Amino acid sequence: MRYDFGSDNTAGMAPAALRALVDANEGYARAYGADEVTARAAEQIRRRLDADAEIRFVFSGTAANAIALSMLAWPHEAVLAHHAAHVCTDETGAPGFFGSGVGLIGLPGFSGRIDPVALDAALEEPEVGHRQPPAALSLTQSTEYGTVYTEEELRRLIEPVKLKGCGVHMDGARLANAAAAGFDLTQIARLGVDVLVFGGAKAGANCAEAIVMFDRSLARRIDNRLKQAGQTASKARYLAAPFLGLLESNAWEDGAAHANLMAQRLADGILAGSAFALAHPVEANAVFVRMPPAAHRRLNDLGWACYRFDDGSVRFVCSWATTAEAVDELLDAFRRL
Repeated sequence: MRYDFGSDNTAGMAPAALRALVDANEGYARAYGADEVTARAAEQIRRRLDADAEIRFVFSGTAANAIALSMLAWPHEAVLAHHAAHVCTDETGAPGFFGSGVGLIGLPGFSGRIDPVALDAALEEPEVGHRQPPAALSLTQSTEYGTVYTEEELRRLIEPVKLKGCGVHMDGARLANAAAAGFDLTQIARLGVDVLVFGGAKAGANCAEAIVMFDRSLARRIDNRLKQAGQTASKARYLAAPFLGLLESNAWEDGAAHANLMAQRLADGILAGSAFALAHPVEANAVFVRMPPAAHRRLNDLGWACYRFDDGSVRFVCSWATTAEAVDELLDAFRRL
């Protein structure tokens, strides 16, 4: 079975990230994030975002998202998110676990983007003592269906949330792909996002992600919170070093641009040379294909790992490591279906 397109998690570490990890292993360094590597990696993220933010590196995106949401909502409150968002479908209740009961309210919207009218309706719901009221909004950039919010689309969602006095979280597991598609990272803080998860794993790091707190008041006792959650690394440089390697070399952006290009190559080939249709616009590094179960099974039988997604389409994800040759081989398999 070939996992080239199973997920961008199936690719290894990018060379720049791996080299930085090896370099960070030389000699001794201060523990618990007080080292130079961690400081330099955090500064690289601040430069990308053009914001003076507090930053911590953690072991996983699930923990990063859940801990971030626990900063924005009390246990008796809830978080608004697209119903297909990772926090709603793939984190096994982690937001509620880390948030001591924080709830999730799923919202509709085409191709992973929250419908603004549905958001308005949720915000206008009367608050009663029998259900959790919304206290925050979670946005995913790029979305679970491979689309990219524009700045104006984000503003339309964030402004009414802020007027209600609610916080805003952004899941940036594939933020690099959104940036490569033209999204301006410097607008995130200016749009009013309070806390961002700056993606590393899918961009070519190991399993590390970064929690970026634009609202520095959220960082009060953050180190205590992370320690209690098992997310404090004694050798923190090993979480930060892959980020440093990716960002100082621009491999974070370059790898994402390559992944997006390969996804477009795949999408174009499917449309031109197969009987199948695309389920969603291809704006980042994911391609979703409408195909019946028999065709999906046949593709698996030909040796290609690909998975049926929540909406019934079959997902193919490109990464920094995807080659044009692999794309063409997959397209040949499509033609043989």
